[in-house]
Amino acid sequence: MTERVSLALPSKGLLAEPTLNFLKSCDLKVHQINPRQYTASIPALPQVDILFQRVSDIVYKVADGTIHMGITGLDVVMEHPSSQLLVIHDNLGYGFCELIVAVPESWLDVESMSDLVDISLDFREHKRRNLRIATKFTNLTRRFLHEHGLQHFTLVESEGALEAAPTLGYADVICDLTATGTTLRENHLKTLVDGVVLKSQTCLVANRTALETQPVVRRTAHILLELIDAALQGRDFYTVTANVRGASAEAVAALVAGNPLTRGLQGPTIAPIYTPDSLADEDHQWYTVTIMIRNSDLLATVEYLRSIGGVQTIVTPARYVFLGHSPSIERLERLLGT
Repeated sequence: MTERVSLALPSKGLLAEPTLNFLKSCDLKVHQINPRQYTASIPALPQVDILFQRVSDIVYKVADGTIHMGITGLDVVMEHPSSQLLVIHDNLGYGFCELIVAVPESWLDVESMSDLVDISLDFREHKRRNLRIATKFTNLTRRFLHEHGLQHFTLVESEGALEAAPTLGYADVICDLTATGTTLRENHLKTLVDGVVLKSQTCLVANRTALETQPVVRRTAHILLELIDAALQGRDFYTVTANVRGASAEAVAALVAGNPLTRGLQGPTIAPIYTPDSLADEDHQWYTVTIMIRNSDLLATVEYLRSIGGVQTIVTPARYVFLGHSPSIERLERLLGT
């Protein structure tokens, strides 16, 4: 049993820098002495050894237990499923993309997967060959095509820029990842209306056996999930404080709670403001109101606080919001059957 925990992070590509930034936003800054080294540490988690790996290698090494946990793309995880590979957080909030089926824009009558089935039959009848589809995701692509009734196709595995495959002539169609669709359009390709194979983003994975048999791995997973949940939850909320005048704390609370938006997560919290005797008003005192609101409700909340006499409103982003429990930890324990 080890007292060290290995965590693999993307070493290059579109997920590398955003992953470091994400961990930093969770107060889990990665310390790397030399950018050329493939190891690092997280001072906040001294038991963790950081290993930089390719996103596909992270999946393989976590699945076989070489590495305990890792951050990678959900698309790679779904392409190479394993009973030992657990997705313990599937919504880290960055690295969004879609695995899609795209055809040449010149195929004017091909808009859906059923149209593509018809084209594949035409290829068999008139060209005496299968429809060729270039992809790096053979398992996901094959399953998706079969689900849509497409049987006559040949998958062309490629690690290069798939968008050029139809132009170069080694494939007719592609199944590839896209984030914005710009590269597809620049290469005169279009996505089929029902051609989304998978919606993907970055996820946290762990080895099942390590979680079940090594307490330090499980404790570390709990710490990561607790901080990630709280940081992601915090992005959705603001703390709002305002000074409101009223006859009593109860009266001010009733005014604030009169609007569903200003009730916040729980509250409001009302605190009296010290007022010198020379400025005191026996009928009305000043109170500080504190509420937690969703970001989308900010302007409406400020407007309502003004309408009840609120002044000096201060808005602070919520760094973390720890709920009564971590949803991700509860989900992990269910996955492990405990």
